[in-house]
Amino acid sequence: MRIVFFGTPDFAVPTLEALLGSRHQVVGVVTQPDRPRGRGHRMSPPPVKVVAERAGLPVWQPVRLKDPALHDALRALAADLGVVAAYGRLIPDAVLDLPRLGLINVHASLLPAYRGASPIQSAIIAGERETGITIMRVVTALDAGGTFARIVRPIGPDERSDEVEADLARLGAPLLVDVVDHLETGRAVETPQDDARATYAPRLTRADGTIDWSQPAIRVHDRVRGVYPWPQASVWLGAQRLALLRTSVADGPTGATPGTIVDARGDRLVVACGDGTRLAVLELQPEGRRAMTAREFLAGHRLEAGTGLGVAPPA
Repeated sequence: MRIVFFGTPDFAVPTLEALLGSRHQVVGVVTQPDRPRGRGHRMSPPPVKVVAERAGLPVWQPVRLKDPALHDALRALAADLGVVAAYGRLIPDAVLDLPRLGLINVHASLLPAYRGASPIQSAIIAGERETGITIMRVVTALDAGGTFARIVRPIGPDERSDEVEADLARLGAPLLVDVVDHLETGRAVETPQDDARATYAPRLTRADGTIDWSQPAIRVHDRVRGVYPWPQASVWLGAQRLALLRTSVADGPTGATPGTIVDARGDRLVVACGDGTRLAVLELQPEGRRAMTAREFLAGHRLEAGTGLGVAPPA
């Protein structure tokens, strides 16, 4: 089949590469505009654009998907099917109607759970033990189209969002190609979602990185994992902002006020949380500095039990 591909970040790359290696023909790619990235804020192409140009494919990077000129260009491709993988924007009806068989999407959740922009991060923050990939039809309503196939993947107790995302991208690519094969031969089975069971995963903001020390340690740990690498969990040691990169739930009860350091020796940086629980900080990053282990941080900072870690900068 002739396929037009919509995708932008690293998550979408395995799916595009799988299609390029299949018997189907990718006839064009739509991706987000180049953005400034890194410390130098140099303009950089999205990962999908790099792969598409290497394959010699025509690439469009529209600011608006409602541009009639873009519609004319896509119509000229005479695509049978559109494939979406983390494109990053809602696709308007005028584009959904262009391919003969419509558009299908590689969604990183077990729909109807976690519809929306942050399915992996929200699942980890919520403490879910499993997630997955669902191949679904793109419709006007958010992630509400019929489903064709799914694959379930466990979430490890210490896995972070970037690790789960990379693995889901790898798992979703062959699943998507299978569904495309079935659509071509008319053997695909589309199953409606149960909207009554739907939950939502809104786009993350910087506020999602705020730690609430009154929560039990396991919930704080889940948030640290879920918001890595962005927006990152952060706390304040006086006027110094610390990003918490990796944590674990520590053994032993504590009667200390949540947010209080209860152990700061050697490689142990342990903080009191709600319900008398404790969280060990394993890796952190002071603002403007490199990431470091708790031992490296404590070697340069004289901390004592009883020191408080705030959730906001001092007034």
